[in-house]
Amino acid sequence: MQARHTEISGAIEFTPPVFPDHRGLFVAPFQQDPFTGAVGHHMPLAQVNNSVSNRGVIRGIHFADVPPGQAKYVYCARGSLLDVIVDVRTGSPTFGQWEAIRLDAERYNAVYLAEGLGHAFAALADNTVMIYLCSTPYNPPAEHAVTPFDPELALPWDELDADPILSEKDQHAPTLAEAAAAGTLPAYQDCLEHYERLRSAG
Repeated sequence: MQARHTEISGAIEFTPPVFPDHRGLFVAPFQQDPFTGAVGHHMPLAQVNNSVSNRGVIRGIHFADVPPGQAKYVYCARGSLLDVIVDVRTGSPTFGQWEAIRLDAERYNAVYLAEGLGHAFAALADNTVMIYLCSTPYNPPAEHAVTPFDPELALPWDELDADPILSEKDQHAPTLAEAAAAGTLPAYQDCLEHYERLRSAG
């Protein structure tokens, strides 16, 4: 399992070995020991989500209050998608920056997003399946969104080659600046303190 730290602290790409043979293939998209070595603590697991999206579907940008926040470990089990990590932590040295990583069911690479980071993705093929390992259960009052079409962020949706399809919630989400003004964004210092608590507990 290879781990690649992105320019955004707390966002890591993992690439496992894939073992194909005449029957199909075997792969372990999540492995605790390499994860702990790269992140510094175990992955708390409270919920596993499975989403199926047709080509052109965009989900996000989603994030949760910190603490406790919701860390995610995501990979594509069928099809392909463009996964986007957005630093929405106020006070972060990379606030407002993003990184896009293609995930697919050939490489089974995965992305870990620490608590406080924003997450979005776009399905590049019909019936694309994304698996989310989540550190906390779904908690609607603590969940927030920023529009994936914030012109200041300029996320790379031109790679879609399809008309975008969004939920009503995501269509009406605020921009990053509007969310900052409303006080709904997580604070970088709160996130750092939360990460340290996780490492100490681990």
